[in-house]
Amino acid sequence: MASPVKTAPFDPIAETYDQSFTDSLIGRAQRDVVWHELDRCFQPGQRILELNCGTGVDAVHLTGRGVEVLACDAAPRMIEVAKRRLNSLGPDAQVEFRVLATERMAELEIEGVFDGAFSNFGGLNCVEDLGTVARDLGRLLAPGATALLCMLGRWAAWEIAWYLGHGNPRKALRRFQRGGTIGRLAEGVAVKVHYPSVRAMCRLFAPEFRLLRFKGVGVTVPPSYLGALAQRFPRALLTLKRVDGWVSGLPVLRSLGDHIVFEFQRIRWQS
Repeated sequence: MASPVKTAPFDPIAETYDQSFTDSLIGRAQRDVVWHELDRCFQPGQRILELNCGTGVDAVHLTGRGVEVLACDAAPRMIEVAKRRLNSLGPDAQVEFRVLATERMAELEIEGVFDGAFSNFGGLNCVEDLGTVARDLGRLLAPGATALLCMLGRWAAWEIAWYLGHGNPRKALRRFQRGGTIGRLAEGVAVKVHYPSVRAMCRLFAPEFRLLRFKGVGVTVPPSYLGALAQRFPRALLTLKRVDGWVSGLPVLRSLGDHIVFEFQRIRWQS
C-alpha cells in the first residue's frame, strides 16, 4: 500500500500560479528558453517522466509534439489544475497526471523505463536529498536517456544587483546561505530551498549521470518577482530576451541566470 501523500506547500498557490508566473511576461520569456531545450532533447514517440509538473503547462506542450508524458507533482491541487488543462485537449492527449512526490519516484520502477525525464523551474531546489533523486532517476531511465533539469541558479546576477542596489545585502546573497534558505510561498506557507552549484550538481548526479551541457535562463531577463517592472517596460524586456539568447550559453555568463538548465545523460545502470 502506498504511503500517504505528504503535506504539499505548493497547494495554496495552485489556482494563482499561472496568473502570477506562467502567463506573465517574464514567465513566458523564461519558459520559451526551456521549451527550446525540451523540443531539442525529446522527440515524438518517446515516453518521458516529468517531476514537479505544477499546472501541467510543459507536459501539455510536449504532448502537442507527440511525446508521451507521465507528469507527477506532490501537490494535489496543482494536479487538479493540470487535469483541467488536459481536459481541454480531448481524449487523445498522451499525458497522465499523477499525485506523486519526487521523493517517492522509486515507486515508478515497476512501470518500466522511460526515454527521458525533466523538471522545470526549481521544483528540485525544494528537495532535501538530490543524491537520492539521482539514484532513483537512474533506475527509471534507459541508458543514454536525457534528464533535463531546470534549477534555480546560485549566481543570479539580476537578484544580486537588484537587492544590493536596494540596500539589502542579506537577500542579495541568500542563495549562498549554507543549508539553504526559507522561501515564502503564501501567508503562513514556507518551503526550504537549496541552491546547488554546477559543480555540486555534477557530484550529486554521478555516477549515474554525466553533464553534457548547461545554460542560463534569465541571465539578462529579470526574475519573476520583478513582473511589475517588465509590465512597465515591455519593449525593454523584449530586448533583454534577445540578449539572453545570445549570452545564456557563454562560459561564465551562463552561470549567472536566475535558473540553470542542466542536460544530463544516463551513462550506466545502477548496480
